Amino acid sequence: MLIIFDGPRHTSNRPTLTFGARGIATIKLKVFGPKKPQHSGHYGNYIPNPACRLVQLLASMKDEDGRVTIPGFYDGIELEQKTRRILASIPDDENEIKRKIGFSEADKVAGTLQEAIQYPSLNIRGMTAGWVGKEVRTIIPSEALAEIDVRLVPETDREQLIELIRAHIEQRGYYLIKTQPTDDERARYPRIASFNYKISYRAFRTPFDSEVGLWLNKALVRAFAEEPVKKRMSGGSIPISPFITTLNIPAVTVPTVNSDNNQHSPNENLRMENYRDGIMTFLAILTQSF
Repeated sequence: MLIIFDGPRHTSNRPTLTFGARGIATIKLKVFGPKKPQHSGHYGNYIPNPACRLVQLLASMKDEDGRVTIPGFYDGIELEQKTRRILASIPDDENEIKRKIGFSEADKVAGTLQEAIQYPSLNIRGMTAGWVGKEVRTIIPSEALAEIDVRLVPETDREQLIELIRAHIEQRGYYLIKTQPTDDERARYPRIASFNYKISYRAFRTPFDSEVGLWLNKALVRAFAEEPVKKRMSGGSIPISPFITTLNIPAVTVPTVNSDNNQHSPNENLRMENYRDGIMTFLAILTQSF
């Protein structure tokens, strides 16, 4: 078995066990315009703007409620009643989550946060084109780049999801390449984009009643005198997942840090209470008999 100490506790900051994690794939999508940036006054309304084309292309991948529109993207995901009861047992206060993060309405992929992370996701994690701020210029940029991450779940084929996205882009009229377009390609194809992807980590999931799950549950109850929050899946991805899939062993994550730790953002932090609880967690697991 494998025990993973990573990620944040439940938002209530109660002891937590997480029995799976989504995988991740990343895509670099670059739409090409003129060879060099061109003056927007001289050539506006004449040279197609790659930034406009890129945002139109990205917008075509999701509807206004945040659902991916690419046919087949959610295939294979069926939440049975037993699974829904497990997800509903997690004590999420979604109004408080929205208040803390600062938004009013969630995407409509699923009815709750826990249900939403059981599905694969398509996220635009960054975009760039031309210049902004003090360096802003009145130009038509030569290219526009979007960085995309796709979160994977055990039920879906990771290569198939990438192919669905690639096919969607081609159906929108794009000729796809790996690097820079040649002069001949620029002359032949009205819409050109480069498409490069990487599958980093696969998804995994371990049953609640597995030997490792029951053992860890006993350890946390002994340490904190309460049942831990048990999550079916983590929305994030775990770099150690190749060990799980290669060795084919059950794994459970024991998160110890506070959920508001600004993970992957500026001012990432750790509360002292969680530091202390983390030590108690490690001691309880290391001294728990089977």
